[in-house]
Amino acid sequence: MIGRGRKPAGPRGLTGPRHAGHTMPADHLSALSLPVGDDGVVVGEDAEGRSQLVGFHRSTPYDVLLVGGLWTAQVLALRAAGTGARVVVETGRPHEWVALAQAAGAGLECITLHDVGRVPPLGATVGSPAVVVRDCGMRPPRGRVVSAPWQSVLTLLPYLSPVAPRLMRSATLVGVQRLSPQEAQQTGRILGLSRGEVEALPTLADGVTLWCSGGERQWVMTSPTDVEAGLLGTARRMDRSAAG
Repeated sequence: MIGRGRKPAGPRGLTGPRHAGHTMPADHLSALSLPVGDDGVVVGEDAEGRSQLVGFHRSTPYDVLLVGGLWTAQVLALRAAGTGARVVVETGRPHEWVALAQAAGAGLECITLHDVGRVPPLGATVGSPAVVVRDCGMRPPRGRVVSAPWQSVLTLLPYLSPVAPRLMRSATLVGVQRLSPQEAQQTGRILGLSRGEVEALPTLADGVTLWCSGGERQWVMTSPTDVEAGLLGTARRMDRSAAG
């Protein structure tokens, strides 16, 4: 699992899809209050081909920042919807999202679109978790709907902007895709990246993300499934249009 909650209940560290199994007496099962069937959203594979996941459904507020392309944000939104979450997209470019929203639910509104600043209260619960995707351009305004228990927020920044340092420092998990050398240097200072990580950022291929949580780092390659490729095309860092 990539990343951690603000008050982690167990060991930290990057792992594969699951921890080792646990056993307990059958009469203790009634004490469990964990959501069943969600190990997280698969964001891609590491260099060894192991699946890497982000657990968006949490009992504590969870903020994710992605400095990267619209394509990756849309893949994450589609996969989050596939875990049963209600995905709410706050965007200034609904034309880039409408086909995805229509295709995702097969007639059901599992991905809904809202203008910037128009997201209604979601009432997220353990049985009805929500993921808010904020695609609000280079200077996203402070959101009316913020992260809360069972309600995670993923903010997309196409590139670094004056608000990026604040968002990076406040996010629990930060994903960084290909940047210019100057942006890579600034990102390295904010996130405490190594020299090698900073030098690698301007050379990243489409679909590659450096995910950072505290002192943890993981390079991940996101490859589309056949269905995702048919809907979104192949991985790309550059967006087809700019979010205002």
